[in-house]
Amino acid sequence: MEQKIVIAMETVESNSLNLNWTSLDLELKAYAKEHHVPIIMDDGLALLEKIIQIQKPKHILEIGTAIGYSAIRMHQVCGSKITTIERNPEMIAFAKRTIVKAGLEDEIHLIEADALNAFDLVKNTCYDLIFIDAAKAQYQKFFEIYSPLLTQNGIIISDNMGFHGLVNETSSANLSRSVRGLIRKLEGYRQFLLNNPKFDTSIFEIGDGLAISTKKDEYAYHRKNL
Repeated sequence: MEQKIVIAMETVESNSLNLNWTSLDLELKAYAKEHHVPIIMDDGLALLEKIIQIQKPKHILEIGTAIGYSAIRMHQVCGSKITTIERNPEMIAFAKRTIVKAGLEDEIHLIEADALNAFDLVKNTCYDLIFIDAAKAQYQKFFEIYSPLLTQNGIIISDNMGFHGLVNETSSANLSRSVRGLIRKLEGYRQFLLNNPKFDTSIFEIGDGLAISTKKDEYAYHRKNL
């Protein structure tokens, strides 16, 4: 799987994004730009969709629905069932309308809750892929809460690892205290991922930075640690 992810990344880096837009996609992209709603960048989306094409997940869990753009895009790749969690009432209302417009009420299940408290609402389902794109300061908690629901060799993809390029800034003197705090959280999350013995993680400087964490084979993991 790791080699396939590298191939997917190389395809995206060669500018072969191969993204097609529906009228609804374009409407959502325009709305997001006008109203400053953060959605996944095009090249990051291309890599995400390429991984979904390879993995063919039956069920995806998304942490952070926003306006429903990425949930719809992920479903359209290979018909995956999507469960997506959102806490913002304004975003929930907008995403509901978006899902209805797309005719995907039976394919995308929107859970209205704070993802920090929603585990009991999804704990009876296993997921082949988890996409994290919500409150950056809580990424590690989201990972720890929901990673036990992954199927064997499942994947967790975390967006915005570069936080608009600020994570790699050499100077943070001009940044607000809250932004500096978020950057420290993301840097800590990066180290958490890279040092997690149960996952193989690669971080790609594509889009706003994507971390791709593949769950290791449990038998191989336990055998190695005997």
